[in-house]
Amino acid sequence: MNFVEKRKDLAESEAIGVSRAEAGSPAEPKRGWVKRHYAWIGTCASVLLLAASAVVLWKLSEEITWAKLGAALTGVGGMQLGIAFGFVAISYFFLTFYDALALKQLKLKMPYRITALASFTSYAVSFTLGFPLFTAGTIRYWVYSSRGLSAAKIAALTVIAGFTFWLGMGVVLGLSLIVEAGQLAGLAFTSIRVNQGVGVAALFSVVGYLIWVSIKRRYITVKHWRLELPGATVSFSQMLVGIGDVCAAAAVLYVLMPPELTLGFSTFVAIYVLAAMLGIASNVPGGAGVFEATIMLAMSSLPRDEVLGSLLLFRVCYYLVPFLVALAMLGIYEVAKRLRRRRAANDP
Repeated sequence: MNFVEKRKDLAESEAIGVSRAEAGSPAEPKRGWVKRHYAWIGTCASVLLLAASAVVLWKLSEEITWAKLGAALTGVGGMQLGIAFGFVAISYFFLTFYDALALKQLKLKMPYRITALASFTSYAVSFTLGFPLFTAGTIRYWVYSSRGLSAAKIAALTVIAGFTFWLGMGVVLGLSLIVEAGQLAGLAFTSIRVNQGVGVAALFSVVGYLIWVSIKRRYITVKHWRLELPGATVSFSQMLVGIGDVCAAAAVLYVLMPPELTLGFSTFVAIYVLAAMLGIASNVPGGAGVFEATIMLAMSSLPRDEVLGSLLLFRVCYYLVPFLVALAMLGIYEVAKRLRRRRAANDP
């Protein structure tokens, strides 16, 4: 996956930590052959996952009527919605630091208001529309390019920001699976040892990565380019930011769940992370269908109409409302930018 566009000169590439890797490797043709012949596996896996989730969701929703669903949606109180939107704000606040930490790694200075605008709008739009490399990348370019950042710098920023998400997910999933291994065994139809093993593996992966990047400078190679990975200090900060984001997002749905829910938050977070990861694997915008099927399957002891109502409200609170706010903010930003240009052109 080519995240970094071709540079026009060596000076710019050195400024952002991206340098030319050795080309003409004898292994390159072999890697290309493997990529061409096995690229379909990921696509088939995503299609099968989506199809299986659709069947599960259909089966679980057979007993739900529009009347029950409407009652579940209207049964949520104003206090619940207020707390849910509060966690939405906290989650998106953490998301703004994804870009802030990436800019720090690239040694680029940017006012926080611009960083927050680019980060919030890019994630809010990509969460809803999908195709994050295109949608989020386009919005970041729209905002950051007017501040002097090149396409290569913005692409590098996008790659580094992605590490923040996965570091947070890894820690939250690992701790939840270890602490709540017994309760999750019944909900996820697994065993305690399997849950603990996966949890330990997840934590070891994160700790191993932190140790790996702390020993010396590390790079990822994308075709002919190399990108320097964040060191231990920035990576640890990324991990904390990712944890905050994931927990706040899970709290949005947790608050909206039916009152019959008796699960502790740590158990619920593990289910949420698993559902989110399956949704990402499906390549569907927002994991639609896959996410819902996983949550409903794990929450099968609760009234299905109420669980589905909670999931629909979660979509509205966490995806639709921020999406509309992001579109409004981008519109205001564009109008303000044009007005500044017009005033600058009219000044003597």
